[in-house]
Amino acid sequence: MTAAIVVGYTATDAGADAAALGARLARSTGAELHLVTVLPAEGTRSALVPKERAYEDHIRAQARQWLQGAIVRLPRDVAAVGHVRIAESFAEGLIAAGEEFGARLIVIGAAGGSILGRHRLGTVASELLHSSTIPVALAPAGTATEDDHVLPRVTAAVGNRPGADVLLDEASALAAAGRVDLRLVSLVPFDVPPGLDTGAIRVVGDEHASQVRAIAEELLPDGSGVAVEETPGDTVEDAVANLSWLPGEIVLVGSSRLAQPRRLFLGSTAAKMLHELPVPMIVVPRTRGEAGDR
Repeated sequence: MTAAIVVGYTATDAGADAAALGARLARSTGAELHLVTVLPAEGTRSALVPKERAYEDHIRAQARQWLQGAIVRLPRDVAAVGHVRIAESFAEGLIAAGEEFGARLIVIGAAGGSILGRHRLGTVASELLHSSTIPVALAPAGTATEDDHVLPRVTAAVGNRPGADVLLDEASALAAAGRVDLRLVSLVPFDVPPGLDTGAIRVVGDEHASQVRAIAEELLPDGSGVAVEETPGDTVEDAVANLSWLPGEIVLVGSSRLAQPRRLFLGSTAAKMLHELPVPMIVVPRTRGEAGDR
């Protein structure tokens, strides 16, 4: 079955950014794109909002029109379908759609007021990042205005905390599907116990780098490149700011160890990275579920 990517679409700049990132990933991996607009369930609306059938039909028709307009603007080689759903919340509707379509990703844009090229989490993103069973891709503001790149490289920020194996599997699968190289950025210096001396940290980091490289090489098809980079900084923010990025690249991070099984929870390291990242980020649940073996 063809892999699927769900995009949370609204007729806003954030919706356009999410659609653009979804299209980039779909073009690179051959996935089918499902643009989903979620309308609020009747019980969640203000008492001032009419409940007449004619009004309901008008709202649905307007949503379908927005979706069709978004699909027309996508690259012609991307297979895309639009859907209008009703749910208690936008995030709930996206998760339900992702599970229905067997999606490998849910893609959303940044909150309004974001700085161009940067991330800002809104209500929907925060809810998804604390409840989704499916990896969530965050598009920085302005993604839709960039050149229509295909995926040039996949980067994974890997440490030695629980869930690192699932993250490595997801990153390797994405790189293999996109037929691109995989870069592994070590977070081990930020995962070691406080007070460990510099020499010991380097030994632990070198050993971890060798292990994850070997695992990635086994997961990737022959001919795929794997590179490991040390984080060039004393803090997570410095490390991310000093890394080089290719246009159109994407980075994967793992969910917090505080997350419930098969659920996301944005940890402190990922949150710090997000403030500095100029590229899209995918947050991966730390444990596999039935949907985790796509």
